[in-house]
This record gives sequence, C-alpha cells and structure tokens, in this order.
Amino acid sequence: MIQDITPHTYHNEYRPVQPEAESLLLYFEGDLVLVKRRKDRLCFPSFSDLPDLAPKLSEELLYLFSIDEQTFYLARRRPSFDEALFEMKSIRIFRDTPPEWLSFAGITAHQLYHWYDSHRFCGKCGHPLVHSLKERMLQCPDCGIMEYPKISPAVIVGIMHGERLLMSKYAGRSTTHYALIAGFAEIGETIEETVRREVYEEVGLRVKNLRYYKSQPWSFSDTLLFGFFAELDGEDDSITLDTRELATADWFTREEAPAQPLNISLTSEMIWKFKKVNPHYHNPDT
Repeated sequence: MIQDITPHTYHNEYRPVQPEAESLLLYFEGDLVLVKRRKDRLCFPSFSDLPDLAPKLSEELLYLFSIDEQTFYLARRRPSFDEALFEMKSIRIFRDTPPEWLSFAGITAHQLYHWYDSHRFCGKCGHPLVHSLKERMLQCPDCGIMEYPKISPAVIVGIMHGERLLMSKYAGRSTTHYALIAGFAEIGETIEETVRREVYEEVGLRVKNLRYYKSQPWSFSDTLLFGFFAELDGEDDSITLDTRELATADWFTREEAPAQPLNISLTSEMIWKFKKVNPHYHNPDT
C-alpha cells in the first residue's frame, strides 16, 4: 500500500528545524504540485535548486515531516523557478510514480497543505489563526480555539457470501474499477457500527462476523481507512442498490473478481487477499 515505504522510516513528530540546502520543498496550487522535469521518476526541488527562496521557517514556509534524515517543507507562496527545469503536475502522479517513498511524502504533504490552506481563519470569531511552536496545531489568538489536522475515519468492507465477494462501482465518478463497499463514520457510532450501517444503506444487506483486516492513511481524501471482512447475515443475497452512491454492485467468485491495476490502496489489497494472491508480487496485467 502507499504507506508501505520500508526500508525507509516516516517521522511525523512535529520538530520544526530550519531547512538545509538539500531539504526538499513541496509547493502546491490546488491539486497541482511543483516537481523537477524527470521522465518516469518523481523528484521534488531542494532549497539549493531555488536560491531565491530564503531557507528560514516563517508563516509562509512550514516544516512538514521527515523520512529517514530527509526533511520536507511546505511553501505557501509560489517560489520563482525555471520552467525549463520544473513543472506543475497533477497529484495523481503520487499514485504510480517511483520512488514510492517520495510519492507517499508528496500525498501526505498535500493533505497538510489542504488543511493549512482551508484553516487560515478562526471558524468561531474570524481572526487569523497562528501556528503553534510546540505541535502541529493552529490556534486563534483571540478566542483560543485550537485546530488540528483533519482526519476522517472511514471503512472498507469486503462482504463475503460463501466463496463470493460483493463488489461495486461508484456512481458519478470517472473511475471504472470495481471497488468494495465504503463509507465514512458518523457522529456517535463505533467503526463496527459504521460497517453495518454503510452496508445496509448502500446495498440493503445485513452482515455478521466482522473481521478487522488492516488500516491505511489515505491522504487523497484526508481519510483513515479501516478494512473489514464480513459475512452475509442470512441466505438472501438480493441487492437493493442506493443509486445515489453506487452505479452497480455484483457478486464475484475468486476467479471472476476484477482486481484493480494498482496496489497502493487498502481496497486493492483486500481484493487480492480474497483472490488468495500476494498483492506485493502479482502483476495484475499478466
């Protein structure tokens, strides 16, 4: 999955050290990211690549995290750069561009960029928020309200009925891949209750014998995913489709189940788990 970057180690402790010449800089404009022009390889600019950018922490230059000894920073203002050497590209490159550890760094940085960008002012009194020097937190100097990075819990559910798996396609999305039932947790419910509610809402089925599989940070949607396998409760496998959420849903055997072409997501790994294929070594295109 996208967060599996061994032998590298991700350090998300907030320790805002000053950048060095070889520290890496992340700059975003919406869903575009500044990268070096490289064919089939991801490369972010370092401070030595951008001599006009002062390597000093400020409200416009923020410490993000480190991977091993490599530190990453977020620029909130557009730096000057040579368009012959650098370009703005879609963050979708983080889905399939090596090296994987830099793709993970990139999409995690984008999650923090989106949080900082959407929390410039206090939602209670309207004053500008200021950065804490002790932790990754924004605080209002007037009313004292504190804001932390947005993380939305959600579930991915592999519903089993004997040797078959229920798979679905989302409504109104450009992706054509089959996926698993998924949804966000609501106020006041446990993750297990989220599983049961989402399954019933989207396909009209009851489930039992929930088995936790794995979790995954999914920064593309500010989400922390919890993967479960569950069994159909009863023998009636008739689907009542919520067409506002899903375009279709069908039962598949292990041989029939269409796997996703990329293995960066929890959904993809769970599908391969059902098919009893090791997701780290199988090439879906062969």
